[in-house]
Amino acid sequence: MTASLALIHLMNFVLPALMLGFVAAGLAKLVWRRALKPVPLLRLGGWASAAALLALVGGLLLTGRDGAMATYAAMVVACAAALGWAGWARR
Repeated sequence: MTASLALIHLMNFVLPALMLGFVAAGLAKLVWRRALKPVPLLRLGGWASAAALLALVGGLLLTGRDGAMATYAAMVVACAAALGWAGWARR
């Protein structure tokens, strides 16, 4: 495998967690506009993406393969928990 193919595989692995984190953060800022006004979008998206990425890596280690539905469910739960923590509990 060449370096460019390895980079493409790594990005394809990481991108769902990054997209989930930042889309969820954007939607949370949209829905809870007043409550989350002092919290920057980059902070919310960063925490949510990091939590989703940790769940993704944990699912890969536990199941031995990428793309398991339990892993994606864990990503959603971790993302929601991180949004709640970064948005409301950590002020």
